Amino acid sequence: MNKKSNSNVKKVVEKRTIDKYFDQLNDSFAIGNKVLYAVFLGLAFFGIMGLIWMIPFPQMQFLINLKMHTFLNWGSLFIAIVIYSYLKLAPTLSYVALFSISVMSFFIVQLEYVEKDGGPSVVLVCSVLSLVGFFGLLALAKKEKNMNNITMLKFLGIGPIWLWSKVFDRFNWKY
Repeated sequence: MNKKSNSNVKKVVEKRTIDKYFDQLNDSFAIGNKVLYAVFLGLAFFGIMGLIWMIPFPQMQFLINLKMHTFLNWGSLFIAIVIYSYLKLAPTLSYVALFSISVMSFFIVQLEYVEKDGGPSVVLVCSVLSLVGFFGLLALAKKEKNMNNITMLKFLGIGPIWLWSKVFDRFNWKY
């Protein structure tokens, strides 16, 4: 009785979900300049986050009693959902995204201070930035050959970590 050797059997390594998403985005966004994608996507993401941040949050008595009512808003819930989603896909990239979102949060708070001092409203600034970001992304996406609405929605959802993955690839860091 001859035993079959296992050396001839190749293990099929299944791709991670994030790698499948990134491959699809790489195919769809192959022509355009990644720096311009990063700028326009950053503007769109910042604008959306700022608009969500400015939605009035209900004042709950237990939060007021704990003096936590200023820290909880719709923006913090949005951030938690986004980071959790990224964490499930690629933990290392989610940490970088959290840092990026923290920087954006700082600037949104600074915009609130400017508004209190008589400057333009945060809603107006974030609306303009998100529209510039969206129209810039649409203009860039028209040059791509494999572009459709579903791919564009995926790009808006996981585009930030896809762009960070390009930085990681550049430095040969694993994510």
